[in-house]
Amino acid sequence: MAASSLARASANARERRSLRMRRSSPSSTAQRSSRRVIARADGSQDALMVRAARGEKVERAPAWMMRQAGRYMKEYRDLAAKHPSFRERSETTDLIVEITMQPFRAFKPDGVILFSDILTPFPAFGIDFEIDDYKGPMLEKTITTEEDLKMLREVDLSKVEFVADALKILRQEVGDEAAVLGFVGAPWTLCTYIVEGKSTSTYKTIKSMCFTAPDVLRTLLSHVADALAVYIGFQIDAGAQVIQIFDSWGGQLPPHMWEEWSKPYIERVVNKVKQTHPGVPITLYANGSGGLLERMATLPVDTIGLDWTIDMEDGRRRVGDKAVQGNVDPVVLFAGDDAIEKAVRDVCRKAGPTGHVLNLGHGVLVGTPEEAVKHFFDVSKTITY
Repeated sequence: MAASSLARASANARERRSLRMRRSSPSSTAQRSSRRVIARADGSQDALMVRAARGEKVERAPAWMMRQAGRYMKEYRDLAAKHPSFRERSETTDLIVEITMQPFRAFKPDGVILFSDILTPFPAFGIDFEIDDYKGPMLEKTITTEEDLKMLREVDLSKVEFVADALKILRQEVGDEAAVLGFVGAPWTLCTYIVEGKSTSTYKTIKSMCFTAPDVLRTLLSHVADALAVYIGFQIDAGAQVIQIFDSWGGQLPPHMWEEWSKPYIERVVNKVKQTHPGVPITLYANGSGGLLERMATLPVDTIGLDWTIDMEDGRRRVGDKAVQGNVDPVVLFAGDDAIEKAVRDVCRKAGPTGHVLNLGHGVLVGTPEEAVKHFFDVSKTITY
């Protein structure tokens, strides 16, 4: 982090701790709940992105980017050099807030997504993990048998208090300028790590379990789905206004297997959240989902994220009355201002004025020029309906 950024983060730390104490008081909680209800009753008080994600007509498409904070930003690389552990960066309240706010300060997107990881809630679910800088997530113990299921525990949210603390502060710092997003991995995607014990390109162990140990896998998926519903509610209570579910590895399943092994458990999560937190829009994104869109659209989510391999006009037609998110090719950000403007305008034109959240079709790529990201957001603000 630059010296000025370190000074700013340090200077704000005491104020943030004081803010957390004030927000934990019963009277403050009641006031927040009252404000939340009023905002839902009057759509005009909701953030632009919240309204678009619900499928409402808006004055322009709100814009944010997946992997919005990260290694393409010098400010992040400077911070990471001082805090080389990803677990430290993603599990320390003040670092989470600082990293989340870096792209907001630089580009003023309409959505600010919590800097975290889909594996972050694992300890709260009774699953330990580490992240190797070169190999990625690593789990010492995996779950592949009925005996292994005994490792699972009831959700212990005290292990992820830093997530709630960061979301509360982010809502305060962002104010009405943008929506704060929370997120989770989908049950199938998270279970690939729990079963395989690491990242994989073949998914052979978990895919084999669909045939060799289906009851064990169903029990695991159900447990993870129920835990995720609790964790999402935890994020919403702390200040998340929109939730995104990443089924990152759902596209690795043939459509008929996704229908059996991913869809029902996403539906289980969403239905539980809709019961406890109605009115909070939920977005589903699955990488490589071209063969799944019609199936995804039958889920009770509000918005379907489209990757860059799908034509926006086709995707809009295929998901019916759902809102859509996306889907500029991330590589366009390397191609110069004219290409960026053309791609943004093309996606917005095809998506139309109702229920569209502008985004990339995947995360920001390492090495993406920061000025290109800025141009993307600047262009987005000129396209009004």
